[in-house]
Amino acid sequence: MKTSRLIAVLCALLLVALMAPAVSAQETAVESVCLVTDVGRVNDGTFNQFAYEGMIRAAEELDLDNTFIETQAQTDYAANIQVCLDEGYDIIITVGFLIADATATAAADNPDTSFIGVDQFFAEAPENLVGILFREDEAGFLVGALAALMTESGTIAGVYGIDIPPVVKFRNGYENGAKYINPDINILGVYIDSFTAPDRGATAAEQFIGEGADVIFGAGGPTGSGGIKFAADEGVMVIGVDQDEYFTTFGSGETPGAENLISSALKRVDNGVYDMISALVSGEGFPGAAYVLSVANGGITFAEAHDAEVPEEVTAQVAEIQEMLAAGDLATGVDPATGELLEAS
Repeated sequence: MKTSRLIAVLCALLLVALMAPAVSAQETAVESVCLVTDVGRVNDGTFNQFAYEGMIRAAEELDLDNTFIETQAQTDYAANIQVCLDEGYDIIITVGFLIADATATAAADNPDTSFIGVDQFFAEAPENLVGILFREDEAGFLVGALAALMTESGTIAGVYGIDIPPVVKFRNGYENGAKYINPDINILGVYIDSFTAPDRGATAAEQFIGEGADVIFGAGGPTGSGGIKFAADEGVMVIGVDQDEYFTTFGSGETPGAENLISSALKRVDNGVYDMISALVSGEGFPGAAYVLSVANGGITFAEAHDAEVPEEVTAQVAEIQEMLAAGDLATGVDPATGELLEAS
């Protein structure tokens, strides 16, 4: 009798175990995350700060141990990643396209650790590696529409860095967004073969101002920032890129010309980092070699005007365009991979 009762109890326990929801190895394994910045700090207003904020949000909500390493020089990339590995962190986030090679090498050598590369493209990637990429064409389209709504002269311009796909996407998106508002708008623009030439950016902006441009978009690292900083100081409306340049290029309003920054084309790196950490903790895993931030998933938007005077109805119109892009009711007309213009259907 006792034996029969014991067997019945064991069968009941087995049934309960079989009915319980399965917990993936990934869910139980993910307990910690480590961030390696690009050269800079976690409060510098760049992708470093956005990635850090995304990590902290995920860590607090999902109860993850977390830390960060602030890179002092590009030669430290691999060593800083190794520190995270040596300390046993389950997820390692690296920031910036310059650290991509070190990230890919570490991911290949450490298959049990998950890697998230911000602003990094991998043609092929192991299952433990994802690059966070962006629909720059959508960001450009939004601020192009804004520029067309704000110009008084009917001429706008763009100062761009090297004509690699992300920059081409920004430019063609910007120009198509402006033409969406006004098909007859006059648009000037130039690619400069350097991302680190603010003086050349300023020279280009000066030329465009002389040709009548009263809104200038800068998309090309310090080169583009040099262009808009010069233009803003000359009283011309400007638009920043990637992060909110009010807090970086214009020193939180302390730099002359800050009142002329009408917006920035934003990449919400924080949301991308949060999403990928959450996917790992839930057991869902990475979506593949790339996670693309867009207006549809909250990864692309435009910054507020801060000290500049932008009419509420203009902001509302750009927000409406953003909603249309997110819903698929409007397209940028730009190839989301190459940045080339698509033929009108």
